[in-house]
Amino acid sequence: MKRAILTAGLAILLMTVSAQENSYIVKTRNAKKKVAVENLLTDSTTVEEDETATDFVSQYFKYHSLCNWKEGMKFMVMPEKYDLVVKTFCDASTGKEVSSMSLRHKIMTYKGKSESSDGHWRMNFQCENNKMYYYEIPSGSFDDYCYGKIGVPTLAYLGDVDIAREQLLGKKLFTKTRIYRVDTEIDGDGFRETQQPMNKEVTVTAIGVGTRSFPVKIIVEDELGNEYYQVVAMSKTNSGMRDDEFIMDSLKHTFYGAFELQDAVMKVNKDFKSYIGQVIHNKYKTEMVTKGGGKDRYVTIPKMMSFRVDNTLAQPNSEFVTLTLTEVESRRVFYKDVTFTNPVGKANARAREDEYFGYLFAMGEGQARETSQAARAAIQQGRVIVGMSEDEVVLAMGEEPIRKETTGDGRYMWLYQRSKGFLTVTFGRNGRVESYTTPAENNSKKGKARSKKDK
Repeated sequence: MKRAILTAGLAILLMTVSAQENSYIVKTRNAKKKVAVENLLTDSTTVEEDETATDFVSQYFKYHSLCNWKEGMKFMVMPEKYDLVVKTFCDASTGKEVSSMSLRHKIMTYKGKSESSDGHWRMNFQCENNKMYYYEIPSGSFDDYCYGKIGVPTLAYLGDVDIAREQLLGKKLFTKTRIYRVDTEIDGDGFRETQQPMNKEVTVTAIGVGTRSFPVKIIVEDELGNEYYQVVAMSKTNSGMRDDEFIMDSLKHTFYGAFELQDAVMKVNKDFKSYIGQVIHNKYKTEMVTKGGGKDRYVTIPKMMSFRVDNTLAQPNSEFVTLTLTEVESRRVFYKDVTFTNPVGKANARAREDEYFGYLFAMGEGQARETSQAARAAIQQGRVIVGMSEDEVVLAMGEEPIRKETTGDGRYMWLYQRSKGFLTVTFGRNGRVESYTTPAENNSKKGKARSKKDK
C-alpha cells in the first residue's frame, strides 16, 4: 500500500507543470508553489444545489441523469483520497485498470455505453490524450445502475463550469455564508478557510473546476482586494450524493448557500430603503463587523453608540438584513445583520434577541447625547452612577428592574438581580439616581448607600 501511495505522489509531482496550462484550474492570489511531495487531494467533502431552486440555478443548470447522458458531454478527472487506492477507469486497448492519479485533470468526453462479451456494462470515454477508457459498472444492468445517485467516480461535470463562466464572470454577488476558502498551493489542492461577513458585495473574478461533488469553483474579490472562493454544486449531474445530504454544513457548498445574485438582492431590498439616512443607537452591547488592516474584524460595540444608516441589504430567501452603519462621532463604518421579525414566541427567542432590530436599536441618538460625558461612559460600561435618569439606568443595566418599591417620601427604589445578589438603586423626588447599593454591600448587610458624590 505504501508503495502505491508513493507512486501516486510522484505522478502528481510530474504533472504539475501541465496542470497549470489547464484553463479549468484556477487559483486565488498568493497560492504558493509546492516544495515537497505529499498528498495534494482535497478532503472528500460533498454537497449540492437544492432541487427546489426556481430561478437562476433551475433556469441555466439542468440535471442530467446518468440514464440520459449524451455523447459529447465533458468531464474532468478530479480524484479524491479514496481514489488513490480504488481505480476507476480501464484502458480500452488493454482492459487493464489505470491509476486515477495518472488521469488527474484530464478532460474525458462521454462516448456512450456498451456491453462487453462477458455481459458487463461499460461507460466509454475519450481522453484528451486521444486514448479510449471505460468505466465498468460494478454489477447488474446499465438501467439498474443509472437510476441511482452513484454515478461515475472522480468525474466533475464541466458543463456546469462552462455555463457558470458565461453567466457569472464579472458579475456582482453577495456572500451568504461566513466560511470561504483561499488556495495555499499553486500546483496542488491545498486550501485554508477564511471567515467573511455575510451579505458582503463581491465580484466574480474567475471560475474553474472544483471537485466531483462541487464541480464549480467560484473565485470572488471584495472591495479590499481580497480573493477567496467556494466550490459549489449547480445541476447535481454526477454528484454521487443523495438529496438528503445537501443540508447543514453542506449548504455552504450550494450556490444559494454561498452566494446571491445582485439583482435578487436589490428586488427584496426596497422594503428597507426608508431606514437609509436615519440615525439610530444600540440599546445593548452587541457584536459588529468593521474593516481594519485590510481585513474584516469582529468587534464588540458598547451600549449607546450612535450610528447613521448608510445602506440596507436584504438577504433573499432569508429574514436577515445587513445594515451598513457609520458611527456618528468617529465616522467608522460597521456592519450588522438584523431581522425585523420579532422573535417573541419563537424557538430560541432569547438567543435571537440580539438579532432583532426592535430589541437592539432605537431611533435617534438616545439619551446619552443629553447627559454628561461621565453618564454616557457609565452607560457604555454597564454601571449606574448618581444623577442618572430612569431611562439611563435601564440602558446601563440592559433591562427593566425585577422589582420597584416606594418609600413614602417621594423617593423610590429599583432592584436588579445580579449573579452575586441584588443591586439597589434609589431615586430622589426629581427622578434622578440619589444613591445605590452594590450586591456585595447588600450581602454583607454592612454596606451603606453611596452618597450623591460617587467615589
